[in-house]
Formats: sequence, C-alpha cells, structure tokens
Amino acid sequence: METYGKILLIAMPAFLLLVLGETLYGAWKGKQTVRNLDMISSLSSGITNVTKDVLGLSIAIISYGWLVDKLALVHVQNSILTYIIAFIALDFAGYWVHRLDHEYNFFWNAHIIHHSSEDFNLACALRQSISVVFRIFTIFLLPAALLGVPPMVIAVVAPLHLFAQFWYHTQHINRMGFLEKIIVTPSHHRVHHAINPEYLDKNYGQIFIFWDKWFGTYQEELADKPPVYGITRPVQTWNPIKINFMHLWLMIKDAWHTKNWNDKFRIWIMPTGWRPADVAEKFPVHKINDVYHMQKYDTKASPSLHVWSWVQITMALLFISYLFGNIAPINTLNASYIYVYGLFVFLSVYAYTELMDRNKYAIVWEIIKNSLGIAIILQTGDWFGATALSPFIKYGVGAYFLLSTIVTLWFVMKHAKEDERVMAVA
Repeated sequence: METYGKILLIAMPAFLLLVLGETLYGAWKGKQTVRNLDMISSLSSGITNVTKDVLGLSIAIISYGWLVDKLALVHVQNSILTYIIAFIALDFAGYWVHRLDHEYNFFWNAHIIHHSSEDFNLACALRQSISVVFRIFTIFLLPAALLGVPPMVIAVVAPLHLFAQFWYHTQHINRMGFLEKIIVTPSHHRVHHAINPEYLDKNYGQIFIFWDKWFGTYQEELADKPPVYGITRPVQTWNPIKINFMHLWLMIKDAWHTKNWNDKFRIWIMPTGWRPADVAEKFPVHKINDVYHMQKYDTKASPSLHVWSWVQITMALLFISYLFGNIAPINTLNASYIYVYGLFVFLSVYAYTELMDRNKYAIVWEIIKNSLGIAIILQTGDWFGATALSPFIKYGVGAYFLLSTIVTLWFVMKHAKEDERVMAVA
C-alpha cells in the first residue's frame, strides 16, 4: 500500500504532464483530440482508481502466492529471465481478462469506464475501473505459477506492465512499420476503442499483438473506416463513479423487470449488451446505430466553469498526493483514517463532475463533501497530521471547503437560470 503510493507520487505528475503535452501538441498541429471536460473526467477517473488501489479495496479470490505454493512444477531463479517470463505471463493473462471483460455482460461493467470517452487520447487511458471488488482471474497467471515465478516478481512487474499501456492511447502516432507485427501500437488500439461495426471487440492485446493474431481477434485499422470512439450505449455523463456502475445497474433493473425467470439468471453470463426481449421492448435504451453521424456528449460550459473545474481537480490531486505520501503517518493516527480520506476523495470527484454535468444536485454532494472535511478538522483539530508540516494548513483547507460550497452554489443557481431561459424560449 505505502510503496504503491510512493510510486504513484512519481507516476501521476508524469502522466499529467504527458496528457497536457498532448493537448498542446494537438493545438499546435491543428488536430486537437482533447476536449477539456472530457479530459477532466478522464483524470478524475484515474484519481478514483488509484485511490481504490492504494487503499487495497479489492480481494483476490485466488491469490497468485497460493497458486505458486500449490502448483509450481519448478522454481525459476530470480534473474532477468524471471522478469521476462513474468512480463509475458502477465500479458497473456491480460489478453484473456480483457477479452472476457468485452464478451460477457457481467464482466463488461468492470471495463465500461475505459471505453466511455468519446475521444481517444492519453487522458482516456486513465479511465480505469473502481467497480471490481473481487478479483477472480488470477487463474490466468497459471503459466507463471507453474514455472514458480516468485510473487514479488509479479508484484514488481505488474505496475510496469500497466504503465506500459499508457502511451498508445493517441491519434498523433501513425503506423510504426515492423513493430505493428509485434507490439500493440496506437493504430491497433484505435481499432480496439472504436465502435465501428468492423472494429468492435478486436485487438485485446495489451503489450503484444500476436495474441490477437493467434486467437483470431485481430483487426487492422482501415484507411476508409476512420475509427469512431466511445460505446454503443453512450454514458451521457462526465461523472466517472456513475459510469463505473451504470451497466451493472441496468442489468439489475433488467433482471428485476423481466417476467422470464430463466432470463433473470442468464442475463449475467450472456454476451455483452444482451437484454431480455420483454424488457428491451418495454424499457428501451438509446443505442448508436449510425456511428458516423453520432453526436458526442457535451454540456454547455462557460469559461468560468472550465476554470473552476480545473481548480477542483487540482485540489483533488493535491489531496491524494498528501494521502499517498503520508499513508504510514496517517495510519499511525488511526487505522480507519485512510478510508475516511478515501471517502472524501470519492465525494470530491462525484461533486465536481456532477457540476460539470450541470446537475442541480451537485450542491448537495458538495455540501456533504465539505461538511465531512470541516467535521474532520473540528473533531481532530488537524487535517490528517498536516499541522506537523504547518499549523496553517488546516485553516487553508477549511477556507477551501467554505469557498467551494459558495462557488458551487453560485454555479448551480446560474445554470438553473440559464436552463429556465432556454425552456422559456422553447
């Protein structure tokens, strides 16, 4: 937990600089692939994901260590070869987990967030799931376990394998020659994120593309079929926490409403997107049929809202940076504090992305978040031990909570008046 937090303190600024660099490069080249609110939504998804991971809010049904203890046929030595084997084994497992996430209804909920952006850029790579509580696919690391690859090696290689999937989420790199035959390139991954009929459910590889070629899921990017990004049932929100659970909620409602008892059970294991016939007829869901004439989700946003949204995400980044850098000291104060802190982070993201959606209930979530923050300061006389750095930090944090409530209320009232005028004209 603490080690991963330290790693993220280095990785997060690097990813943010690359995301902003791509934005500037797109403006310079006259090919902008980044929209501001979409980028903030993607970064916010990254915040929730890394917070969940650092707090360890998931349970492995079968641990890799158990597989090694029970099934190892040999034990490879801790050498460079061991790390290479671990990397390939992780990529093999990643291909199959990725494929199952796409092809079955229940597992799609864990992956919908990654495909929810209707843009394709480095920021959307940060859209990662928070909905997985039970990790059940460790079994795909069986080849590594049979070879006795130590769990510590897997623990070191896993974040490297994940970070290595960041760079190819871009439209600014074209074909890469002979590398197209070996590794996943931006061209391959553009196909994967596309909703064109020709491209759906293709190119599941994470680092190596040959898995797709071997298992029949490869598709080349076609010059006459420009990729269109997103999901066929658009999410229509900037709120990443909502996105993480909307497919699950749809399945729960469908299972409840269908009159067919067989459908109540099989909906979970049917191909992704399948719905009971009676429910689909009675409760239709918008689906994109003509990808080349789809309208991207957007909300009316003033320059001041764009600026305020950046203020809010910057504050969220500062808050989680303090958490990741001080997990041990915070745990020393109280073992439950890091989870209270995590709740605060999630409430922060929920509140300001609701405001980006022009949802009037954004003020409710903002008040809940800021009330929690002020209660923490009043009860402990501190902000999770930050007074050790400066006695003024708690006052600055408290002032931010008050300001954030006032500004959010102002925006909600402003949006309500604007919407009233639009309705009156209509």
